[in-house]
Amino acid sequence: MTVALMWEARAVAGRGEELLAWARAQELAGRPVRRETFRAPQDRVLVITWWDAGLDADLPELPEPHGGLVSRAVHRWRFEAVPDGA
Repeated sequence: MTVALMWEARAVAGRGEELLAWARAQELAGRPVRRETFRAPQDRVLVITWWDAGLDADLPELPEPHGGLVSRAVHRWRFEAVPDGA
C-alpha cells in the first residue's frame, strides 16, 4: 500500500522563503519513496511524502517550525492510494 503524508504551513507575512528553506532542510528519520515540496500564494508551503506503508503506520513527519515563523498551526493529512477505477 502507498500512503501520502501531506504537511502544510503558512508563514508569517513576508517569511515564505524562510519557511520554504526551513521545510526543505528538514531531514526525516526514514527515507520516503518520494518527496515533493510546493509553495503557494500567501506564503504557504506544502510537503508531500510517499511511503510504502499502511495508513496507520508509524511514519516520520515534519515537525512544527520554530516559534515565530508560522502564522498558524501546521495542517497534516494522510491519504492512501487507491487503484484507478476503484
